[in-house]
Amino acid sequence: MQYKEKIRKQMGKAIKDYHLIEDGDKILVGLSGGKDSLALLELLAAQSKIFKPRFTVEAAYVRMRNIPYQSDEEYLSAFATRQGITLHIVETAFDVDENRQKTPCFLCSWYRRKKLFETAKTLACNKIALGHHKDDLMQTALMNLTFNGRLDSMPPLLKMDKFDMTIIRPLCLVRENDLRKMAEEQQYQQQIKQCPYEHDTRRKDIQEIVSRLEEINPEFEYSLLHALKNNNVNDNSHPL
Repeated sequence: MQYKEKIRKQMGKAIKDYHLIEDGDKILVGLSGGKDSLALLELLAAQSKIFKPRFTVEAAYVRMRNIPYQSDEEYLSAFATRQGITLHIVETAFDVDENRQKTPCFLCSWYRRKKLFETAKTLACNKIALGHHKDDLMQTALMNLTFNGRLDSMPPLLKMDKFDMTIIRPLCLVRENDLRKMAEEQQYQQQIKQCPYEHDTRRKDIQEIVSRLEEINPEFEYSLLHALKNNNVNDNSHPL
């Protein structure tokens, strides 16, 4: 099976169903070096060459000065160039002691996202594309239910009125295992991962719970997404 083609079709459906891309959009892809963002950049770059809708793509890699999470920046630049895309390498940092009420993972994510917003503004982009897939959305829903007492997740399209920016997640209908298979097909280079805080997050626990629930009920994915739909009956932003 050609997983790239399968994912391309699923991404196209998400773009159409959730109105993620419109004529004239300039989209900044957040490139981390992981399989999800690499696949997103490759597929969006190819999609941008199709006549409709007409949009352009830029890419940014955020280097975190105080976290030894290493990506081969030369590889990422060369990868982007092969897609006909310019990669902008930007830098930021955070103080782990700055806010003891927030986890290092939250602070790292927040500062990376802030830098992406700043870069998007500098490049005159009106949208930021992130590589979150369906598994991410499912896990986030369970995390919110477990720790925050609410059933919701990351929407495929989120308009940030305060920042005059829109976040899109074109891979929201794609399962992670398919992305893993595409990464193998395309021979993506695996990046070095040495984050000292990666074991401090509960997401790994939630991943294991989702896997167990799918063993118990192979239809769990559809049950959870149906629950999200019912919980957001007036909200067309969630993947169904």
